[in-house]
Amino acid sequence: MNTDVDILQLVIATVLFLVMMFGIGFILNMLLKTTWFPIYMYVIVLIPIFIWQTWDDTKSFAGNFSAFTFVDILPAIGALIGAYVSGATIRALRRGGYKMF
Repeated sequence: MNTDVDILQLVIATVLFLVMMFGIGFILNMLLKTTWFPIYMYVIVLIPIFIWQTWDDTKSFAGNFSAFTFVDILPAIGALIGAYVSGATIRALRRGGYKMF
């Protein structure tokens, strides 16, 4: 029963991060008139902040990165997919003739 709940929480967290990053990315793309800014922001700002926040000085460089598990990485991949989909959606809307986007 416990593993079922853990898997359900992982799925919900991944979908939540995807939808949250899609929404934030879509709004940023509309306001800043960019297409891929959320992906750049994710790679340049959010990933280093996450690594810095979880960094342990008692471990080696490789030990810090090997400490990440599937549960840590899957929601991050979901957020990256959300950022990409927001850019692709904005691009499709612009190609469709919507000037607002």
